[in-house]
This record gives sequence, structure tokens and C-alpha cells, in this order.
Amino acid sequence: MSEANSRTVRVRVPASATNLGPGFDVLGLALDLHNELEIRTLPGAPPGHVEVLVEGEGAAILERGADNLAWKAIRHLYETVGAAVPALELRLCNAIPVSRGLGSSSTAIVGGLVAANALLGEPLDPEALLKLAVGMEGHPDNVTPALLGGFQVMSLTDTGLIHLRLPTPAGLRVVVCIPDRAVSTVEARTTLPNLYLRSDAVFNMGRTALLVAGLLTGETGVLRAAMEDRIHQPYRARLIPGFHEALAGALDAGALGACLSGSGSTMLAFTRRAEAEVGQAMVRAVRDAGADAEWRCLGVAETGAVQIRE
Repeated sequence: MSEANSRTVRVRVPASATNLGPGFDVLGLALDLHNELEIRTLPGAPPGHVEVLVEGEGAAILERGADNLAWKAIRHLYETVGAAVPALELRLCNAIPVSRGLGSSSTAIVGGLVAANALLGEPLDPEALLKLAVGMEGHPDNVTPALLGGFQVMSLTDTGLIHLRLPTPAGLRVVVCIPDRAVSTVEARTTLPNLYLRSDAVFNMGRTALLVAGLLTGETGVLRAAMEDRIHQPYRARLIPGFHEALAGALDAGALGACLSGSGSTMLAFTRRAEAEVGQAMVRAVRDAGADAEWRCLGVAETGAVQIRE
């Protein structure tokens, strides 16, 4: 096999946090924590052959064959544009914890699509890539910020996905508390009821509107109330050690607002100060509940998935 004839594409994709409290399946943001994906053609190997290498987070559990999610995304894009799938080496360098509510599966989908699109000379524009990503993920709230970056508001309609970007308030930081406890999206969704009280629906509509207005105007003082939720967090709390205490601790330590990240187990808090105090308060609550955790202070990733050019 000739190395000289092989082609390589590298892509970086940010983590994502969704819901942000009340915005169930319609709000998300990209975080400054990234996975990298590299694909390299393997001249001389049979078409469709894949070799998957995984480094970092998930190295012990992620699929290394045809069921790898990034490889499925690559194949899906090739099939969509009617091109033959070449033999590839797929290398995943992961910094985003798996099954923690930080969009690790979305980075695989978005990374695979963007890398394959680049290898083919970019036949699809970002909107077409987003449509494929949403089709694979089943909902838009993780893949949209992962692909496009920043804060995103999304709504699936009869004619497709509508998404708008919100400005990031100046100086806003995101403190995440990551328990050493995996929570699958499927498991988290099974905890939710099929019917809700009208009062709970009205509560969440008001809080979501307030959250969007606060981000648009930069009035971050409303975030404490705006990030409250009655649709999913009360039901998922039992899956997260120390959930209520962690959010209360973050607010007491100076956070602007706090919530569950996606389906968990990660919790996040918005802050402009006291990042260490906020992070330590959340970790302490999780440890008091019998699990371990770590905290990190992250920025909002204003840029989504990008090709890394040497």
C-alpha cells in the first residue's frame, strides 16, 4: 500500500449541551471541549473496508468496526451523494466523556459527515449536512450546535428544521460538573411521562421565552429563574447522584443559573465569577450522594465543526 497515494482529512467537533433547563429538545449550545476525527484513505484495500482506532474517552467501549457511529455517518454521506465508499482508516481522538449529556454521539455523526464531505470535495452545503445529521440523531438539539457552533434555537417543522443563533452574553462561562455515572439517552427518555399538566407546560413555555430573551438582551440576571424546568429534570433527577443539591450549591456559590446538560449525568451552571467555587460545590454534592465527579470551566464554542488544515 502506498502512503503517497493516500489522502487524509482531520475534523474537530465541539461538545454540546442541550435543553438548558426548560428548552427541551429546542435549545443547545456548543462548548469549548472537542473531539477530533481523522480519516485516511487506504489505497489497495477493498472498497468499504474500515479500520477504526479510538484514543481517549470511550476507547474501551466504542465500536471499532462497521457499527462505529462515525463510520456509519461516513457511509451515509457517500451513499447520499451516490459515491462509492473507499477503504478508510478512521482515527477518533476523544476528549468528550461518553454518555454524560455532552453530545459525544453527535460529534461522531457530525465529524463523520463533515470529514467525508471534505474528502469528496464538499458536494453538500452545511444545511444539507445538518439535515443528514438530524436524520441520523433523531433530534436537532445536539447536532446543530456541534455543526454550527454557539447558542442555537431549533424547531422541527413540516418543511424541515428552522434554527436561529443567539448571541453569547459577554463574559459568560460554563461550569460543568461531570459525575462518574453514565446515563444513556434512551434510559433518560423512558423516565418521562406521556402527559403533562397544563400548568407545567405553561411554566416551561414562560421559562424558555425568558431564557431566550435574557440571552438576546444580555440580561443574565434572569437566568436563575429562566433555567427552571418541570418537563424533564424532575423525572431524570433520580438518575443523577446529588442532582438537586448540586444545582442548589451552584446557585449558592454565585452561579447565574444551573441545569442538567442534555439527559445527564453532567450538570452545568452559567457564571461570570467564582467558577472554582461553583464547580467545587457541585462536585461536593455529587460526592456526598455517593458518586465521584469532576468539574471544568468551559467557554462557549462560537465555531462548530471545522476541518483542521496543516
